Amino acid sequence: MIRARLAATAALALLLTAGPAFAQAQENARLTAQKADAARGVDELAKMAQEMVDSVFSFGELGFQEVETSKYLTGILEQNGFKIERGVSKIPTAWVARWGSGKPVIALGSDIDGIPQASQKPGVAYPDPIIAGAPGHGEGHNTGMPMQIVAALAVKRIMERDKLPGTLMLWPGVAEEQLASKAWYVRDGMFKDVDVTIFAHVGNNLGVSWGDSGGNGMISLEYTFEGETAHSAGAPWRGRSALDAVELMNAGWNYRREHLRLSQRSHYVITNGGDQPNVVPRNASVWYYFRENDQPHIQELWDIGNKMAEGAALMTNTKWTSRILGAAYPQHMNKTVAEVVYENIKKVGLPTWSADDQALARGLQKELGNPRQEGLATELEPLRGPVRNEDNYGGGSDDIGDVSWNVPTVTLRYPSNIPGLPGHNWSSAIASATPIAHKGVVAGAKVMAMSVLDLMTRPELVQQAWDYFRNVQTKDRKYIPLIKPDTPPATHLNADILARYREEMKKYYYDPTKFGTYLEQLGIKYPTLRPAGSQQQ
Repeated sequence: MIRARLAATAALALLLTAGPAFAQAQENARLTAQKADAARGVDELAKMAQEMVDSVFSFGELGFQEVETSKYLTGILEQNGFKIERGVSKIPTAWVARWGSGKPVIALGSDIDGIPQASQKPGVAYPDPIIAGAPGHGEGHNTGMPMQIVAALAVKRIMERDKLPGTLMLWPGVAEEQLASKAWYVRDGMFKDVDVTIFAHVGNNLGVSWGDSGGNGMISLEYTFEGETAHSAGAPWRGRSALDAVELMNAGWNYRREHLRLSQRSHYVITNGGDQPNVVPRNASVWYYFRENDQPHIQELWDIGNKMAEGAALMTNTKWTSRILGAAYPQHMNKTVAEVVYENIKKVGLPTWSADDQALARGLQKELGNPRQEGLATELEPLRGPVRNEDNYGGGSDDIGDVSWNVPTVTLRYPSNIPGLPGHNWSSAIASATPIAHKGVVAGAKVMAMSVLDLMTRPELVQQAWDYFRNVQTKDRKYIPLIKPDTPPATHLNADILARYREEMKKYYYDPTKFGTYLEQLGIKYPTLRPAGSQQQ
């Protein structure tokens, strides 16, 4: 009897001791199975992903004019049970899609706009526009929201089946090339109830990073000068040239460049140079991007620009005004969320590229004169940590930075483009509606879906993400918005370009009811390479 009691006591003690570990093991096994189901769900949606990627590519719309793109994507989400809020931040093509209820709220976003003069036939490894001079997806923004939608639908199936609490929130980066929407979203409260944001941006590998990123934040400003007209030949002395003021501001800025920090990037285009040569220009405008790697230095460039404008106005007896057209804060990505995403990157791995995929990549790299034609990535990038301020010599910008200073955020890079491209160029459109893009989107969607499930089912990860955000990221640095409470979004941008090309572009919209792929619709053999011995243009 005593032995039996002792044995029972020992068994009870063992059960009590092993109970928590056993329960945790069960939870881990359940999550592993859910992630495997999510990956299978993404594979089942691969055809849908291809159709979305190809359709958005065919629309080729520029920032603030993503009318067809937004209509198409929100239509798919509505068909799948998401509730849509349109016209967010007074931007006609902005929207938020929500499904589910309660916490956590996981926001999935990506950009949707194209590049001017980037029209290009996909799968053709040399310049061959669909419509000469028209816009196109010369960065690959046609792939990001399709990837996020596929990931969300795969997760939604599991949430419905397993009755998981939480909310999926999808949103587009409108006019990212003008860096002109996300700061407005933040200002207007889009992310006030969000727990974690996982953004996505097209790349040439699967990757994620945390901490301060390379590149810059920026402010986008248009300076306008006002003078007086006169006959340019008959009485030029009676005129006050606004164009002279623009040119003097530009000359002053170009001289000042030598004495600015190495990390700055600044560039401009003259958006209005007057009406005709025989009329002294009363109005003229110049559009500047001032980029630096922290908020104080962005503000410093802004102040210098204002002084240049004031000096140019004094020299020409004109008046000047300015308006904000866009803004992007320097990025800081969340360590906890990045580590979660990277573990799933290792599980998913890179796509299996075909010989044709590699031939297209190497053919394009050769076309561009790259010293080495390495083709597509076959090894994963490591998890990247912070870039030290003293090592950041500047570069591009993304207004996801504004989001990153308001809610724990990371950016997943997924392999739907070719390495070694100049960016913002016709060449970046070549892979964007081909098997390379389609495979990269599927891989990225698997990583995204698995990462969302981690955050949905492990509340301690969300808590750790916020601990890092509050106690590390924002402990000594605070978000100081670059836009004002009354700064309107610059929704007029690109309207003239789309008005010029849209009717012709409509002839080339992808019709998935008639053609398996956009390559098939355009009659393109994949891959199409420059014939040996022919001359590059």
